[in-house]
Amino acid sequence: MAFLAAALDRVKPSATIAVSQKARELKAKGRDVIGLGAGEPDFDTPDNIKAAAMEAIRRGETKYTPVSGIPQLREAISKKFKRENNLDYKPEQTIVGTGGKQILFNAFMATLNPGDEVIIPAPYWVSYPEMVAICGGTSVFVEAGIATGFKLTPEALEKAITPKTKWFLFNSPSNPSGAAYTHDELKALTDVLLRHPHVWVMTDDMYEHLVYGDFTFATPAEVEPKLYERTLTVNGVSKAYAMTGWRIGYAGGPLTLIKAMDMIQGQQTSGACSIAQWAAVEALDGPQDFIETNRKIFEGRRDLVVSMLNQANGVDCPSPEGAFYVYPSCKGLIGKRAPSGKTIETDEDFVTELLETEGVAVVHGSAFGLGPNFRISYATSEALLEEACSRIQRFCGSLA
Repeated sequence: MAFLAAALDRVKPSATIAVSQKARELKAKGRDVIGLGAGEPDFDTPDNIKAAAMEAIRRGETKYTPVSGIPQLREAISKKFKRENNLDYKPEQTIVGTGGKQILFNAFMATLNPGDEVIIPAPYWVSYPEMVAICGGTSVFVEAGIATGFKLTPEALEKAITPKTKWFLFNSPSNPSGAAYTHDELKALTDVLLRHPHVWVMTDDMYEHLVYGDFTFATPAEVEPKLYERTLTVNGVSKAYAMTGWRIGYAGGPLTLIKAMDMIQGQQTSGACSIAQWAAVEALDGPQDFIETNRKIFEGRRDLVVSMLNQANGVDCPSPEGAFYVYPSCKGLIGKRAPSGKTIETDEDFVTELLETEGVAVVHGSAFGLGPNFRISYATSEALLEEACSRIQRFCGSLA
């Protein structure tokens, strides 16, 4: 349609949203469907955070807020960065957005010109390249496959950098793989970046608190302070605090960049929801003990899913360091015939047949830039996970 913008030709719909919608439609028709596509904790927002929001309503905190966030939240963000990441961001170096997605989008909008390149390790969150495309940039995908634990090597990063590289977009723990980089692995990457002073670093630390075993989280500007002046450290309250629907993301970075993002947001949405911001103040400043409780539950779910999937014919499922996803390979099932008679030629075929045959909704790996794999979110009860994995085992066993 000639009326619509040409930019739409560069963008694809979100595969994760599409899978969740397909599962909802089948459930509405009476199908028994277990949806493992959504990246959303099944825990409720803690009561103290909900109480802070209700108190804010009673106080009349229902007016427009400053574009970059209420002062109390920017102060809480500044303290969080210092307390947990050893990063010194003054409150004026922080910005609050309507979810982490808006923060990322505004940063790209503020910096990308046609021809600018953004290095994105694959597999990647489905929205990254679409944001880059909308903002006129070019995504440069660098494979980080199962052989390296879904982690980018320094050699691969070095090879991908060109004079046109504007950003290196870094996500740890990763959506979709759950892979997380150790301090030493990060240092190897930051050593490469130090040799290329024109490359900025955008970190997506949304799953920071969801790491397992004795793994210790680190973020690039913390590991290499020399990168501080060209790093945007992005985070939010969605995952660790079970606040996905509150839509609060935030970032710390150089003042010039933060001011540019503020200007764009001022002409876009203005400030985020006032009530959600006051809830986020309590999330960051209030008790944190429930995070460890939830983390242990997620770790148990991870171990269950990894164990059961590795018992499925043709499936290879590494155990990830963090987040609440696994990213198993279904390479051993390509070329086999499903009960429907269809030959499974791709990971998309695999997840389609799995949904139709067993009622388990997962996301195909090619949507994240690397296949043949599929992503499972284990942010649901152990009972449902056990049933879903049993169905996956049955489905894999039925392939001829």
